[in-house]
Amino acid sequence: MRSRTKHYSASEREELWERWKAGESLSAIARALERKPGTIHTALSARGGIAPPKRKRSSRCLSLEEREEISRGLASGDSMRRIANQLDRAPSTIAREVERNGGRKLYRSGAAERRAWKQALRPKACKLAQNARLRRFVAIKLAQDWSPEQISGALKRDAPSNPGMLISRQPLTRPL
Repeated sequence: MRSRTKHYSASEREELWERWKAGESLSAIARALERKPGTIHTALSARGGIAPPKRKRSSRCLSLEEREEISRGLASGDSMRRIANQLDRAPSTIAREVERNGGRKLYRSGAAERRAWKQALRPKACKLAQNARLRRFVAIKLAQDWSPEQISGALKRDAPSNPGMLISRQPLTRPL
């Protein structure tokens, strides 16, 4: 059976927390958002009743306005270097942005912006949680008393062209 969960939009989440901070009851918030009181309770209790911090972009990241300038520059045939100079950014920053979002012909600022916000979400699932084959390999080697360094080295040696099978070892702290 398919779930009929209706996710909260960003504006709905903001309204929920503003109303909660203002002291409104769960029922009043539910009526305002056209939800069941239980869903409001679930949303609030998931964060312990404390509003999450607003997501904000680092000053080092490209803004939507900069992405729109990139898109306009690409459409008019400007070079990456020229676009970078106009934005006071490194040419490599612009080149990477364009490459990771479809290249010169397919670059769209809106799609690039949505992708950037999605990629910035934390926490991220680790590689071992996402890759069953890698997880099995690591588990087998750990059971054989291999060190993290040995496992990482074996993966680099055996699967150098498969980035999905590469991991870095965590630095080990040794007592002095």
